[in-house]
Amino acid sequence: MDTDVNDNSQPAVGKVAADFSLKTEKGDTWTLSAQRGKVVALLFYPGDETLVCTKQLCSVRDNWNEYLATKAVVVGISRGTVEQHQEFARHHHLPLPLLVDTRGEVTKSYRRHWWMPVTFTRAIVVIDAKGIIRYHRVMSRARRPTDYNVLSEIYAAQTDVRMEKYQQLLESLRSRMKSRQDNEGREA
Repeated sequence: MDTDVNDNSQPAVGKVAADFSLKTEKGDTWTLSAQRGKVVALLFYPGDETLVCTKQLCSVRDNWNEYLATKAVVVGISRGTVEQHQEFARHHHLPLPLLVDTRGEVTKSYRRHWWMPVTFTRAIVVIDAKGIIRYHRVMSRARRPTDYNVLSEIYAAQTDVRMEKYQQLLESLRSRMKSRQDNEGREA
């Protein structure tokens, strides 16, 4: 099976990202839910070897060390075949996995826009470690996001989770301190 996605899901910031499984350009199966615990950036692009898409993914390649520094999982997603994605990745020395959305189901689900047909769009979706969509932007296929924009959204998604963890630790510390004070008060 090429995809497994809930068609009723609307991608929206603050909602749980719909799970899906797609093949990579290497023929391996990549599943979104298997990435839980990591921030994930989904780069939806219209097609291999098209002018703007090639520029976008080559820019990711040229800034790959900055993407690696985020420790996020970054993947490109487009229609096509394993062989087409494999050739595109080889031709441009692309370091990120390219997911094959043959029937376009995942692409349609995540690239929905209120007025532009999906064939005229590209999208960036950043999902936090809990599987919550933290950033979702659909744009004209003639435009592409800057690496700075994608990287900053990855860091923002990490910050949200870290802030929650900080709040939990702070609450735990306060609880232990109160418990200690209560015990000291009983001993006195």
